[in-house]
Amino acid sequence: MILTKSILSAYEKGLAAQENSYAPYSNFKVGAALKVQGSDEIFVGCNVENASYGATICAERNAIWSSVAKLGKQKLDFLIVITNTEEPSVPCALCLQVLSEFDEGDLPIYLANHEGIKYMIYLCELLPRPFTSFPKNNEVVIE
Repeated sequence: MILTKSILSAYEKGLAAQENSYAPYSNFKVGAALKVQGSDEIFVGCNVENASYGATICAERNAIWSSVAKLGKQKLDFLIVITNTEEPSVPCALCLQVLSEFDEGDLPIYLANHEGIKYMIYLCELLPRPFTSFPKNNEVVIE
């Protein structure tokens, strides 16, 4: 796994965002940093919980919303997810589905914790069949 200066810088920004996480119910603090193609800016987010749980927003979606608010819909270059766990965690299914709106599956997702970036996995490996992919031209739809 090659970690460029841009990826390492994004990790540091995501780690700082994680410090602002509001997670009084789960204590599962998450930071995210993403880069969109055509921009050098790094967009960050943290999870913000709510007592109703449904109103909670994940760090990954928080970062995506920030990028869209500033630049509109752009193809993503990479995403870093930082958790406060011993083993880094993957994005939840809801976040994966949102990510699929901005990428065709080749998005590298770096999984990290406070010790650093530990893994890289592609979006298509975590969500091989996003909701928008049905039906494909080469598939038979059974009625």
